[in-house]
Amino acid sequence: MTRPPAEPPAELVRFGTAERWVHRTTSTLMMVAIVTAAFLYLPFLAELVGRRRLLVTVHEWAGIVLPVPLVAGIFFRSLRADLRRLNRFGPQDKGWAWRAMRWGTRAAGAAGKFNAGQKLYAAVIAGATLVMMGTGLVMWFPNLTSLSWRTGSTFVHDWLALIVGVLVIGHIRMAMKDPEARHGMRTGRVSRNWARREHELWADEEEQAAQRQSEERSVDR
Repeated sequence: MTRPPAEPPAELVRFGTAERWVHRTTSTLMMVAIVTAAFLYLPFLAELVGRRRLLVTVHEWAGIVLPVPLVAGIFFRSLRADLRRLNRFGPQDKGWAWRAMRWGTRAAGAAGKFNAGQKLYAAVIAGATLVMMGTGLVMWFPNLTSLSWRTGSTFVHDWLALIVGVLVIGHIRMAMKDPEARHGMRTGRVSRNWARREHELWADEEEQAAQRQSEERSVDR
């Protein structure tokens, strides 16, 4: 007797436990670094702080341990798979960001698990984090470098911090517009309809994988 084809799942697993915790801890550290930086550099906020040295210490340590969650997460296969996806641009990504800026993400074309905008954001934040850690260390230990190094590091660190702050605010703003994307990051699951609407190529991959698994189980029986 031929079995009927399996129904496609109503929900898809988008993120595992490792990915969600890496995102949560990294975003928490990033926000601590951004907020403390704002209180250190903006005069009207600096006036509200009584223990500036403590604020500097919190800012320094939030920045220096920022990569730790990601380094710990590399030991998990699911996170390594997501990093490979973020690091690879496919044919579907060509021109995606330009179309998204003109017509919106839904009209920009089919996307994989991560669209081109998310890949660009991840690349810029990763690069900026490394540069800011390096310049931050120069500022943290001023006696180990020359004045020209300290001056240049301060200039790069401050302007890069402003750029990162704007990008993170934009990232949060985009997330606030998409409750199901936030639900997916919080629980790890998203509806099949959302996946097909926002990440069609990834939804196809997941449904094909589920179909293959169903067929393999049928053969085993």
